[in-house]
Amino acid sequence: MRLDLERPLRHPDAESEPFMGKRARWLVVIGFVLPGSAQVLAGSRRLGRFGLIATFLLLAGGLAALLGLLLARVPTLSFFTDGIVLLVVQILLFAYAVLWLVLGFDTLRLTRLVRVQRGWRVPIAVISVLLTVLPSLGAAWAGTAVNAGRNLLGDLFQGAPAVEPVDGRYNILLLGTDAGADREGMRPDSISLVSVDAETGQSVIVGLPRELQGAPFPEESPMAAVFPQGYCDEVNNYEVIEGGGYYCYTTGNLNSLVTEVEDSGSPSYAGMYSDAVSRGSTPGIEATKDAVEGATGLQVQFYVLVNMDAFSSLIDALGGVTVDVKEPIPVGGQIDEATGELTGVEWWIEPGRQGLDGYAAQWYARSRYGSVNGDYDRMARQRELQAAILAQMSPANVLAKFQDVAAAGTQLVETDIPQSMLGRFVDLAAKARAYDPVNVELVPPAVDPAAPDYAVIQQLVADGVAAASPAPKEETQ
Repeated sequence: MRLDLERPLRHPDAESEPFMGKRARWLVVIGFVLPGSAQVLAGSRRLGRFGLIATFLLLAGGLAALLGLLLARVPTLSFFTDGIVLLVVQILLFAYAVLWLVLGFDTLRLTRLVRVQRGWRVPIAVISVLLTVLPSLGAAWAGTAVNAGRNLLGDLFQGAPAVEPVDGRYNILLLGTDAGADREGMRPDSISLVSVDAETGQSVIVGLPRELQGAPFPEESPMAAVFPQGYCDEVNNYEVIEGGGYYCYTTGNLNSLVTEVEDSGSPSYAGMYSDAVSRGSTPGIEATKDAVEGATGLQVQFYVLVNMDAFSSLIDALGGVTVDVKEPIPVGGQIDEATGELTGVEWWIEPGRQGLDGYAAQWYARSRYGSVNGDYDRMARQRELQAAILAQMSPANVLAKFQDVAAAGTQLVETDIPQSMLGRFVDLAAKARAYDPVNVELVPPAVDPAAPDYAVIQQLVADGVAAASPAPKEETQ
């Protein structure tokens, strides 16, 4: 049967234009469906076999990846977020794009267009070129996307071993900063602790006010020796307090710890958290992690620093974001010190579900005016915007604009999460979509940031964790 099929394809009756047209159409179709088959039947068998083997290996790899995602999602995701694996995948995609071009144009040569009836010559040529160039461009685009993802992962995440959950949960400190050239030091505008169940992905988001005073430090923290009674709120130049401890260089607010530790110049912090930079963190962030741990009772394992200034480029890359605006929010503007009135507003973001571009969304998150509860409402809007961005980052949307999203991501985020943890966290993020996060806001009237009761705070956090934990299994009799 193979000989019967091969004879007219490899040794055709070139004088019959209708037959040559039919032969050309068959070669183009089978060459597209199974690259390399046209060469095996009508051209160089060596090239054809190479093309077939490459195609089968590519299909087998894709099938293995699909089965891995279905049967062993975490190991598969961890495998495909490894930098070396992504480099190999990138090279293979580019190589296959070149091979497809070679096979496609060789197939067009094998059709012998000059022997095809005139009415079919142009259609066959156009179809052959399209079926050659478009898949090659697709493979090349996939290769560039893999390269962008590899660079993003390499820039953002650390090459450190995976970390086990604490009491069945991963606890991640989320810092939102409005850092700018006109601001001294780094003072986060929003501080949240995200605690995720390591099995189900259920999460609780604890919102801590940036003005929180007197945060206690765990006994093992180096900051506990400096502030044994909690982070102080006095402003002085590091005079020793009678009975031990030191006055603060900064305000003593929770969000001032980075500036306190890194910019004060106090000898009290010399050599503190000396390994922080090598782990992708900073001494100030490590001190903040310890303070949040002491305040909430949850061990903080990682941090994610989100630069609010870079939100604009990410949101534009995603094609905008939709939020439910509760009250009019001014874009631009400032308070006139003489009159106390808000002036210079460019326009207002009106209440209701609004589609915002990057510029408007940035003002939605950062505007200090127009809200009844001031900074507390601003904190809530920032967390709402963060959630809306995650909702907008559907697989289809991210893939369609992946390179723009990846470029924005390097400007948007800093973190000490190890790259080896990505597979696990991507899996948990997928599971988390089945649950609404539990929100615990440590704000008035439940908590007075100027005089907080940390026993009350830790109980509120514990209640939130309990609500975001899987229901206990009933014991079988």
